[in-house]
Amino acid sequence: MSGCTIAVTAHRRAEDLIAAFERRGAKILHAPTLQIVPVADDHALLEATRRVIANPPDDVVVTTAVGFRGWIEAADSAGLAADLLGTLEQSRILARGPKARGAIRAAGLVEHWSARSETTAEVVDWLRDQGVSGRKIVVQLHGLSDPALQDSLRTAGASVRGLEVYRWGPAPDPVLVERMIGQIGTGAVDAVVHTSAPGAQAMLDSAALTGQYDALIAALKSGRVLNACVGPVTAGPFVNLGLEPLVPDRFRLGALIRIVTDRLTDDNARSIETEHGQLVIRGGAAVLDGVVLPLGPGPRAVLAALVAAGGDVVSRPALLAVLPGAEDVHAVEVTVNRLRTAIGKPELVRTVVRRGYRLAVEAAGVPS
Repeated sequence: MSGCTIAVTAHRRAEDLIAAFERRGAKILHAPTLQIVPVADDHALLEATRRVIANPPDDVVVTTAVGFRGWIEAADSAGLAADLLGTLEQSRILARGPKARGAIRAAGLVEHWSARSETTAEVVDWLRDQGVSGRKIVVQLHGLSDPALQDSLRTAGASVRGLEVYRWGPAPDPVLVERMIGQIGTGAVDAVVHTSAPGAQAMLDSAALTGQYDALIAALKSGRVLNACVGPVTAGPFVNLGLEPLVPDRFRLGALIRIVTDRLTDDNARSIETEHGQLVIRGGAAVLDGVVLPLGPGPRAVLAALVAAGGDVVSRPALLAVLPGAEDVHAVEVTVNRLRTAIGKPELVRTVVRRGYRLAVEAAGVPS
């Protein structure tokens, strides 16, 4: 993945993604679009925990692994963990998906049932199908919980209590998010990776607020930038817009890392065999004969156009059209000189008198 630039929008567990991609040679742009914020009032969480212990629920819905672990840790710090776990052992525990199930088992408990779709809506539907009239239900809320789902259980006759352990807060660095969106829109990154639906939606919202929405959507629709999500729930905000993000068969970080790696190394790279070795175009760089060559937006745009031409001549007006912000063909000549300097092999980009420029390609070289 040398020469690849990957944007990571995650806040939680971003280090795992970043380390995995960096080990494979990628450059990472980390711009969390949201952040997890613990509840401001720990006293409220502990009081809610004491009420759960004093008035044990029939059903407990665990929506997120991080939230459930945070609940147990908060109880432990207050000396309530043993009582809480003893109470939960007597309840029917329902997991929103595999990650929540893993946290339940890590606490020494066993779930009664787990949703395959990893959605709270599926848990609610299952409970309603089982019958909830007169049952006491505790729902461990996640960052952007939907009150309508709890109301649906109340309408069916259940007594429902929500328990908030954390919530989603604003991006730690909105300027960095804005810059990331700009780079996605111009194709300066090869992939953008999402691990939560709120985070994905926050990127779209930020793009709208900063006037970059149309450019972002156009880039994602064109396929110039690989848009990857850890699972179908995370992909939801894009699917609702008619986009088709890449989603692995198994909704896990490891599977996400593998499928992004496979696509970037096999499918998404534009390459051509030149007289100086294979030339591969990436989002923010080129790779010539295995050597990564960082390129600015202008030189990269010119090089991409030359690669697309497959060794044929590209006219100065045609190159001018792909240069961001350029006004005359003199800008093309300046950019070509910058490109030659960056590559270190000026003869790779040849001047064709009165016609334009072309790449020095192998006789049988064609774009892959």
